[in-house]
Amino acid sequence: MRSRCEEFGGPEVLVPAEVPGPVAGPGQVVVGLAVADVIYLDTLLRSGWGKDLFPLQLPYVPGGGGVGHVLSVGEGVDPAWTGRHVAARTAGGYAERIAVAVEEIVQVPEALGSAEAAAVLHDGVTALRLARQANIGEGQWVLVTAAAGEAGSLLVQLVRDAGARVVAAARGARKLALARELGAEIAVDYSERGWQHRVREAVGGAGVELAFDGAGGDLGEAAFEAVAEGGRFLTYGTSSGKVTRVGPRAAEQRKVPVTNMLEAGPPDKTTLRELLTEALVLAAQRRIRPVIGATYPLERARDAHTSLAERTTVGKSLLLV
Repeated sequence: MRSRCEEFGGPEVLVPAEVPGPVAGPGQVVVGLAVADVIYLDTLLRSGWGKDLFPLQLPYVPGGGGVGHVLSVGEGVDPAWTGRHVAARTAGGYAERIAVAVEEIVQVPEALGSAEAAAVLHDGVTALRLARQANIGEGQWVLVTAAAGEAGSLLVQLVRDAGARVVAAARGARKLALARELGAEIAVDYSERGWQHRVREAVGGAGVELAFDGAGGDLGEAAFEAVAEGGRFLTYGTSSGKVTRVGPRAAEQRKVPVTNMLEAGPPDKTTLRELLTEALVLAAQRRIRPVIGATYPLERARDAHTSLAERTTVGKSLLLV
């Protein structure tokens, strides 16, 4: 069984569909998923957003993979993979079984459960990639927007562990409380007008040295205003439904380089595998804690999308197969 998108539109276009099980081709394995990953991008693509960046042919199965056990292997694959607990990154993850290239799976550490592993499948990779790109400095003030979200909650922890001081921006008391619990020293509600000015005041007036923008749109542009002259700004998310647009003139005037991770595209397969392996190890060591806010049966994928769109989910959403 899979949850399939028959047309672009609201969450109701996601419907359960019975299809034949996949067969492992040369260089592939079949993974029986226990948990499928859900990210906010899935909801945007389902609505028809971003067709120029993410061309999709209807009908399609959403999702970018999940965690489970290898059921069978194809020609050229070591049979020892059979039965192993693995994380798999591949298209069409809202499914009971998926066929995936062996290069796209990583063994899950023994200390880590399927749900926790699935929760870092994409967001752990994103957070680690951002942290590497930014080269976080000890003692710096760092702003993290969408700080109670999927990647944002992990970024708060990575920034804290790098010795920097976290300013978290999120919407509502529940999400701000979570950000503080994860290590933010300051938490600001970005649904309130002028929040970026309160960020600047809270860190001494000049602004933060570094900002991670997971919100996009107007919120991202406001986050850019919270950065001190000579600081750095990395945008990677679209939880507002829009990308952040910072003009080159504004960036040059304030000497704030803008890095757009969406435009940079995904990392190469080798780097991706390294990042995923590191994310799984960090989660197994409890150095990062994915916040799993909601789980749904596979056939209720539409409910997961609805909750994400309505901003009622705190932390990570997963589908249980």
